[in-house]
Amino acid sequence: MAAPVVDAEYLRQVEGARRDLRALIASKGCAPIMLRLAWHDAGTYDAKTKTRGANGSIRHEEEYTHGSNAGLKIAIDLLEPIKRKHPNITYADLYQFAREKDVFLMRRKGKAHPERSGFDGAWTKEPLKFDNSYFLELLREESEGLLKLPTDRALLEDPEFRRFVDHYAKDEDAFFKDYAESHKKLSELGFAPRSSAKSDGSTAVATLAQSAFGVAVAAAVVIAGYLYESSKKTK
Repeated sequence: MAAPVVDAEYLRQVEGARRDLRALIASKGCAPIMLRLAWHDAGTYDAKTKTRGANGSIRHEEEYTHGSNAGLKIAIDLLEPIKRKHPNITYADLYQFAREKDVFLMRRKGKAHPERSGFDGAWTKEPLKFDNSYFLELLREESEGLLKLPTDRALLEDPEFRRFVDHYAKDEDAFFKDYAESHKKLSELGFAPRSSAKSDGSTAVATLAQSAFGVAVAAAVVIAGYLYESSKKTK
């Protein structure tokens, strides 16, 4: 089956959304919550039925008011003007693309907020820098002023998870590479591209984003290479 094609108008709107997302994240410092929005929207995937996933449904009240999604309405509202300006982009695309731009451009992790998670504090000394310092701090017995949740400590106690903590603490490039691959896999869960043919025999345009979230997934592939290059430049 031929690969789906993204039409020119959609690509034009994607480029416009890129510029607007860059400006939004830079002006509001909202990269961490955008990353969380994308993660939670994709995290609805049902492995048994192979449905849901990154479909933009988190914008509906019954989802964003769920306790685990506390605070995400902030990100949803911030993205709404961009959606109105670029109406061809689906919500699923927009949320995942915001996540891709978060990593690709801003490299931020963020901190915990009591009104969203019930916890307050940062996991690293530079919470707005995307690097492997989380794993380095996790291995330190005492990290004064930094947040360590029970789930964080569990990574050290479980031998299977512990090996990843040790590995990423030693090799930042490996963390970047594995994160990019995991990001792409999560974004694709529940996604099945479709293609069709017109009656006159010409190939119909099957817009990836209209099937699920399209360009955001394709763009995610670029992240690994970018992270390698940017990390080398900053060392």
